[in-house]
Amino acid sequence: MPDQLAVAVLGTGIMGAAMARNLCRAGHDVRVWNRTPAKAEPLAADGATVAATPAEAVADADVVLTMLYDGPAALEAMTAASPGLRPGAIWLQSTTAGVEAIAPLADLARRQGLVFVDAPVLGTKAPAEDGELLILAAGPEEARTPLAPVLDAVGRRTVWLSDDGTTGAASRLKLVCNSWVLALTNGTAEALSLAKGLGVDPQYFLEAMAGGSLDCGYLHAKAAAIMRDDYTPSFSVTTAGKDARLIVEAGAAEGVRLDVAAAGAERFRRAEAQGHGDKDMAATYFASFES
Repeated sequence: MPDQLAVAVLGTGIMGAAMARNLCRAGHDVRVWNRTPAKAEPLAADGATVAATPAEAVADADVVLTMLYDGPAALEAMTAASPGLRPGAIWLQSTTAGVEAIAPLADLARRQGLVFVDAPVLGTKAPAEDGELLILAAGPEEARTPLAPVLDAVGRRTVWLSDDGTTGAASRLKLVCNSWVLALTNGTAEALSLAKGLGVDPQYFLEAMAGGSLDCGYLHAKAAAIMRDDYTPSFSVTTAGKDARLIVEAGAAEGVRLDVAAAGAERFRRAEAQGHGDKDMAATYFASFES
């Protein structure tokens, strides 16, 4: 494949839109589709072609990138795209789909003659906008070189697993990584909630942690959002809750009890029910106070 590719991006939410913009900046021929057209239309200003249907978006594409809400959404979009898919095209499946959803996706790829690459990403809005995502990828060896121009445009590093992609190895790793991210998010929110309840200035808590083995940049980033009451979404409560449920379900399927993850999933569910679903996941903070 040439360095400049025809790339279809299905799903232009926070992450997908940022990835599409970086693909445009890299000079690729980018076509985009989103179930809600208003989320895709601004990308025309970046040079993307906005498609009315998934099939229109993927027509003659070298690479199809899916960044949708979950596995069923990815399966639905790619099934609708089927009339336009070109046999031999690479499907870069970056949706956080969990474990059980990978087999149906890989089966659809096989039936359509696509090269399937399981490639979820680590990062939120800012890294996605800066092309600094960490990509966890599993797929056939022959897909790596053709995909390099796309991966270089959207990420700072790609970790290739020794797996053909169809077993969901990369998606399993993504759940492990997300379990830690969500635990840190909920831990930060609860610590600041407790500080408020006890009348402790949260800045003292951050100063106590600073520079020690328990300190980390993520703690300060999410604490700052809570302290400023700024929940501009980089990763929403609703999506975090979905991922938390996928983590708990994956553990249960293997006989692994994940008490902290289950409690975190309940916090996200409660925050969403309180009306905070579209806010940044730091808004799990509110689950400590509202009924």
